[in-house]
Amino acid sequence: MERGKLHSMMTLLETVRRHTEACGNAEGVAASAVPGLTTVRATMPSALLHAIPEPLFCLVLQGSKHVTIGQQGTLYQAGDALLVTADIPTVSQVTQASLAAPYLALVLALDAALIAQLLAEGVAPGSADTDAELGDAALRLMHLLDRPAAVPVLHAQRVRELHYWLLCGRHGVQVATLGARSHHAQQVGRAIALVRAEFARTLPVNELASVAAMSASSLHYHFRQLTSLSPLQFQKRLRLIEARRLMRFTGASASSAAFAVGYESVPQFTRDYGKLFGAPPVRDARAALSN
Repeated sequence: MERGKLHSMMTLLETVRRHTEACGNAEGVAASAVPGLTTVRATMPSALLHAIPEPLFCLVLQGSKHVTIGQQGTLYQAGDALLVTADIPTVSQVTQASLAAPYLALVLALDAALIAQLLAEGVAPGSADTDAELGDAALRLMHLLDRPAAVPVLHAQRVRELHYWLLCGRHGVQVATLGARSHHAQQVGRAIALVRAEFARTLPVNELASVAAMSASSLHYHFRQLTSLSPLQFQKRLRLIEARRLMRFTGASASSAAFAVGYESVPQFTRDYGKLFGAPPVRDARAALSN
């Protein structure tokens, strides 16, 4: 690695370390004043983590994480960038982390509208090595957190710069798909946003179809094409992931977690939970506490 690039990455690593140690929650996630920007820290290897992330860019700075999207599994190590460009279920596991050398990563939500704007302005998807530029842009974005008054003035242009280098870089074609989504994908996106915002309540298919301006059958087809799940499966997955988080990080009981995420039947919750996570809720929560 070139000396300048190495220095930039080490500076970014230390900046992310300081922010995450100061602001991280019980899950090791530190939000920030910049919309969509978070940092992550883990001090030991994790169990399997299930999620349905929104489109994002994740830069691993220390340690490693194995991520499976669909049938494709990849190990991401320091310096590697993970891109998620659709609301697809993932299973991940921090595989290298310790108290002395924690797993550290920077995560930025991808803005489809911003990518579409860059494409409309003539920025062509590339395949070049823009790692150094990405690291510099990420570092400048992180530095804003030390100057809160500058965040509302400068964050948009620095987020735009980071998106630009992503679009020009080795993941350019993948990033471009997010900005060039079909009309159907945009419609389904509105339904996804509603499910994410209100997953704990009953959402009739007709309501989701109305939000998406599609027929119920068309929504079902295109929803599955985009996410690999039906709307009902997507909502159920979100509920179970949130229930697991509540039990692991807030000490909620299985029944209270079930009701909090919208289940009306604890036995049904227990069956669904065991099917997804491989163990009943109480046993899974105890296993997490013993790690």
